[in-house]
Amino acid sequence: MMLVYRYRVKSLNGLLNRQSRACNFVWNYCNDRQKDALRFGRPWLSGFDLNKLTTGSSKELGLHSGTVNAVCEQYAKSRSQKKRPYLRYRGKRSSGWVPIKGRELKREGDAFRFAGNTFRVFNSRPLPEGKIKDGTNFSRDARGNWYLNIVIDVVTPDSSARRPLRGVGIDLGLKDFATLSTGEKIEAQRIYRGAEQALAVAQRANKKRRVRAIHAKIANRRNDFLHKLSDRIVRQFDYIAVGNVAAARLARTGMAKSVHDAGWSTFRHQLAYKAVKHGAWFEEVDERLTSQVCSNCGAMPDSRPKGIADLGIREWQCSVCGRTHDRDINAAINILRRGRATLAAGIPVL
Repeated sequence: MMLVYRYRVKSLNGLLNRQSRACNFVWNYCNDRQKDALRFGRPWLSGFDLNKLTTGSSKELGLHSGTVNAVCEQYAKSRSQKKRPYLRYRGKRSSGWVPIKGRELKREGDAFRFAGNTFRVFNSRPLPEGKIKDGTNFSRDARGNWYLNIVIDVVTPDSSARRPLRGVGIDLGLKDFATLSTGEKIEAQRIYRGAEQALAVAQRANKKRRVRAIHAKIANRRNDFLHKLSDRIVRQFDYIAVGNVAAARLARTGMAKSVHDAGWSTFRHQLAYKAVKHGAWFEEVDERLTSQVCSNCGAMPDSRPKGIADLGIREWQCSVCGRTHDRDINAAINILRRGRATLAAGIPVL
């Protein structure tokens, strides 16, 4: 399977800054040629066409020829994915980025060699054996630190599918980040809320480096929490069903700050790829009405909480069977059942 290993670069940051500016120049050149094609009614340029137009420029730009080709190919790919005639220009405010071809990156002990330069990195975890693929790149964060992102094709021993014996449904929320169908509730961390006051002080004082450092700390703490939680769930359960709560839609409401602070989409993405890595089953299911359907009898009684007006009702009693429900646990159980129904077609055990 394809995995990405990220290492912070110790050396040659100045070289990477210069190469990043050159990559921006190539990207903007591709954008200009695409606009010329639109102006004169010519066919849109593919990555191959852009590669031909930039042939022989690597020495003058101070870039490896594979890097120039990778920029051109990524431009054409991004334009196609976004379905736009042309893209934004890259400038000083754009994130630093130097793409490289996988075959050009060589291991050298705890360092890596590329284009005649040796880049020393913080060896935070060993890189497994495998073929380094295209998509590998150097990237710069908001604080100016450079990272080497290695896309590698590895064969994991745990990749064989497990028997789906233990399942869990997960209902995502804001007060409790996640409620499991087992009854466990995982409290929301509210990491941004906790750093909001320090961030406001730094912003009023116009301390830009301090602001960037606080934002980086918030992101690191959130990722650490999500990685640990997703890893525990994938190792503990054989199949996982998660509700498809619309984070993008809720981010346009008054709950936007809390929704962005929760990181639901990142959590679902981590569960998806870690499930593949460890051989677990993962399903994202429709969560509509899961909090209103009785998980005991399957009815939708008149006593159920309805709509936004009843969001404050956290417990309710089914008027059909008399069972008292915790709203979130009831939704998690219904999500698990919907996930089972979807997976049952390919799982004889179910």
